[in-house]
Amino acid sequence: MTLSWQLKSLPIRHKLLFSYSAAFILALALSSTVMYQVVRRTIEANIEAELTNSTAALLNMVRTAVSVSIKNHLRAVAEKNLEIVQYFYNQYRQGAMSETEARNEAEAVLLSQKIGRTGYIACVSSAGTMLIHPENVWVGKDISNQAFVQEMITRKEGYIEYEWQNPGDDQPRPKALYCTYFAPWDWIINASSYRREFSQLVNVEDFRDGVLDMRFGRTGYSFILSQDGRLIVHPTLQGLSIQENPEILDHPIRAMLAQKHGKLIYDWRNPGEDAPRTKLVIFNDLPGFEWILASSSYLDEFYTPLETITRVIIFTALACWLVLLPITFWISRTITLPLQELIARLDRAAQGDFSGRVRQEGADEVGQLSAYFNTFMDRLQAYSRSLESEIAERKEAEAALRISEENYRSVMEAAPDPIIVYDMEGRVDYLNPAFTRVYGWTPEECRGRRMDRFVPADGWDIVRQGLSRLMQGQLLSPMETRRYTKDGRQIEVSISGAVYRDREDRLIGSVTIHRDISELRRLEKEVMDIGDLERQNIGHDLHDDLAPHLIGIEGLCAVMSRKLALRSSPEADLADNIKRLIQEAIAKTRRLARGLCPVYLVDHGLEASLHELAANTAAVFGIQCRFRCDAEAPVADNVTATHVFRIAQEALHNAVRHGRAQNIEMTLTREEGVVRLTISDDGNGMPAEIDGNGMGLRIMGFRARIIGAALEIDASTAGGCRVVLTLPEP
Repeated sequence: MTLSWQLKSLPIRHKLLFSYSAAFILALALSSTVMYQVVRRTIEANIEAELTNSTAALLNMVRTAVSVSIKNHLRAVAEKNLEIVQYFYNQYRQGAMSETEARNEAEAVLLSQKIGRTGYIACVSSAGTMLIHPENVWVGKDISNQAFVQEMITRKEGYIEYEWQNPGDDQPRPKALYCTYFAPWDWIINASSYRREFSQLVNVEDFRDGVLDMRFGRTGYSFILSQDGRLIVHPTLQGLSIQENPEILDHPIRAMLAQKHGKLIYDWRNPGEDAPRTKLVIFNDLPGFEWILASSSYLDEFYTPLETITRVIIFTALACWLVLLPITFWISRTITLPLQELIARLDRAAQGDFSGRVRQEGADEVGQLSAYFNTFMDRLQAYSRSLESEIAERKEAEAALRISEENYRSVMEAAPDPIIVYDMEGRVDYLNPAFTRVYGWTPEECRGRRMDRFVPADGWDIVRQGLSRLMQGQLLSPMETRRYTKDGRQIEVSISGAVYRDREDRLIGSVTIHRDISELRRLEKEVMDIGDLERQNIGHDLHDDLAPHLIGIEGLCAVMSRKLALRSSPEADLADNIKRLIQEAIAKTRRLARGLCPVYLVDHGLEASLHELAANTAAVFGIQCRFRCDAEAPVADNVTATHVFRIAQEALHNAVRHGRAQNIEMTLTREEGVVRLTISDDGNGMPAEIDGNGMGLRIMGFRARIIGAALEIDASTAGGCRVVLTLPEP
C-alpha cells in the first residue's frame, strides 16, 4: 500500500489536523521569512543610507573647512605681502631709498617666499602684464587673455579658483589664489598654490573633532585616509601608515585606496574583542586633496531587533498550534457524523430505495448538504418515473433530426453555387457537387484537409479578414476575390458565409458559399468598354461638330457686331454679349469634349491630361485643385492611361460632390518600380450615406483590376479622403 493511499485513507479529523498544521506552519514560515528578510534589508538599507549620507556630509564638511582654511591662509599671505610692499613704499616716500630701490627690495622679498611646495607670490598690472614672477620667462608677458587674470583685473582683491597649465604639463591643473592691490605701483599681488598641495597648507585640527564626533550605532565612527596609506583622522589609529605596518589594516585600506569611492564589507576584530565582527564602510575621495573620507559601522549592532522578532515568531507559533489542536477535532466531529448518516442513506439509494431522508440540523454547509440530499432524492424519484417517457421522446426527436439532416443535405447538393462546410480548425467537412463542377476537386480529395492550395498568394489578406469575422460569430458579407481551380486556372468569385452552432450555442463550424462571377466581370468590362466608346463618340461629336458650329456662329456675331458698330446702332453691345456667351459655350464644349474623350492622352500623354483635369476642376467648381508630377511616370499604353485618367476623374468628382472639399492635391510619382497616383482632399471624408460598394467606387476598383493596379481609399492627413492608385512600372 503506497503512502498516497494511506494518506487518502486517514479519517477526516486527522486530515484536517495535518492540513491545518501544515498550512499554518507553511504560512508562518513564509511570512516569518519574508518579514525577517524585509526587516533585514530595511535595516541594511538604512545603515547604508545613513553611512552614505554621513560620508557625503563629512565630505562637504571637510571640503568647506579646507576651502575656508586655504582661503584664509592665502589671504593672510597676500595681505602680509601687501604690508611688506607698503613698507618699502613708505621708505621711498620718506627718502630712505629711491623708488627703484624700493621696488627691487619689495620684489626680492616677494620672490623669496614659497607657499607649500610649489606655490609662490606674483604681481600683475591692471593691464594684464606680468610684473613679478619666480620664472623670468613670464616677466613682461601680456596674460590679459586668461579668464582668471581678467577677473583679477576687475576685482583687484579676492579669492579665485582656476585651471592652469604650465609648459611641459599634459593638462591643466586646478589652482587657487588670493589677490590684493597696491595702487601706487599698480601691482595686483597674488598668492597662489596648486590644489593638490592644499593638504600641506591645511591644519587637520580645525576639523578633526567634527569628524570624530560622528558616531554610528554603538562603536561606528568616521575617519580620513590619505592616498599614501596614512590615517589622517581616526579615533585610535591616527597617524598609522600601512607602509610602515603592512600587517595592520592591510586588506580594507588597500581596497579603499584602489577604489577611491564605494562600499566595503569585511570582518574586523578590534583590540580587546574575542572575535572579528562584520563591518560596513562607505567611502569617497576628496578631489584635489588625495584624501579618502569614510564612515563605518558594525552590522551586528543594528541587527538586535531581528533576534527579538525571531523569539516572538517562535512563541506565537507554539501558542497558535496549541489552540489549533482542539478546534480542529471539534470541527471535524461536526462534519464527520452527518457525513456518516448521508453515506448510509446513499447506500440504500444505490440499491433502488429512493425513500431515504436525513434530518437537517443547522443552516451551515452540512445542514445545506442535508437539504440538498433530500431535494436530490425527491427529484431522483421524479426523474425515475419520467425517464421512460423521455427516452421515447428522444427516439422520436432523433428520427426527426435524421429527416431534417437529409433535407438539409438535399438542398445543399441541389444548390448551383459551390458550398463548403468547415470545422473550427479550418478542415473540410462537406463539399456539394457544385464545388466539384466549378473547381474540379472531389469531396474525397478535400474532406478532412485545409483548402490552402486553391487560395492565390494575394488573396490571403481577404481570407484572414473573413476568418476573423467568422471566429467572432459574425456573418461574412460577400467579398470578391480569386481562387485556383484544380487545373490551375484563376477564376473570380464572390464569397459569403456564416457560422453554425451546437445546442449549447457553441461555435462548431462555418459554411461558405462561392459564386463564380468571372462571366459577370467579363460582361461588366464589355459594358464599361461600350460606355467609354460612347463617351468618346459623344466627345468627338462635341469637339468636331458642335464646337465648329458654335465657332461659325461666333464669326457671324463678330461680323454683325462690326456692322452694327459702323451704324452706331445701340444693339452693337448686345451683339458683343452674344459673341461673348458663344465663346464661353465653345470653351465649355471643349472642356466637355476633353472630359469625355481625353485627347491629350494620345497627343500629349497622361501627365498633361491630368494637369488639364485639375485646372478644369478648379475652374468649374471654384476650388483649389493642384497637380504635381515629381518625375517622369511612364504608362504602358493608351488603354491603361485612359483607365488611370477615369479613376482620377471619378475621385475628383467624389471629393467635390460628396466630400465638399475646398483643396485637392493630386500627385503622380515614380518610385521603386511602381507608378503611384495620389489624390488627397480636405473635405468631410467618406460620408456615412455613401456605401463603400457604390457604383462609382465599384467602377474605380474594376478599372484598377483591369490594368493590374492596387486601389486604396482611406482617411487623409488633412482630415478628408485619400485615394492611392499603384500600378507596376511598364
